[in-house]
Amino acid sequence: MVVETKDCTALTDTELEELADLGVEASGFDIGFLSKEREAWVLVTTARDGTKLRGYSFCTLERIGGTPSLLVGVASVDRTTRAESALKALMADQFRRALLAFPDEDVLLGTRLLAPDGFRAFAGLADVVPTAGERATGEERAWARRLAKRFGCDGRLDDRTFVLKGDGSTAGGLDFQHPKVKLPDSVESLFAGVDSCRGDRLVAFGWAMAEDLAAGKFSR
Repeated sequence: MVVETKDCTALTDTELEELADLGVEASGFDIGFLSKEREAWVLVTTARDGTKLRGYSFCTLERIGGTPSLLVGVASVDRTTRAESALKALMADQFRRALLAFPDEDVLLGTRLLAPDGFRAFAGLADVVPTAGERATGEERAWARRLAKRFGCDGRLDDRTFVLKGDGSTAGGLDFQHPKVKLPDSVESLFAGVDSCRGDRLVAFGWAMAEDLAAGKFSR
């Protein structure tokens, strides 16, 4: 799996069309939508299996209220048995860049999920929220609100369920589904009120600890 990360401004229209072709039928991330996302995010990472595009991710490294954060705005991985490898490759490169940007600091990974499988992006992270069967703390709910605002969805978040209600239009998020991944029913329950076709999303976040980043825990 070959990974490349570059500035979104360097993404050509031809490359953008290739990204749109990857999962437009599943996620609705068509070229018109991605053209706007190219302007909204700083970095784009692609994962290729030879010459075949397997996944991409638009992200930004920034501080939210002083907290180092890796925000994944839009990501999509194709629906094949190589999906897990593609997701790991994408996240590994973005965590590597997070380490360079925020050495010796814990980094928050925040995104919006379309489906339960998306929690695979949080593998190895600490204090992943939301957690099925556990009531979120006040600080965790506050983080969900901060992220919803950053994603341009302020006012549409239920900070008890972490569900962002859609309005029928295409909404960003991490689109990952694996044909062989089976998650616990408790994780599935978090999406009981999520209608991804309507644009509903689940706000999720977790912490990449400084020592884990430095040790290369998230490398492929």
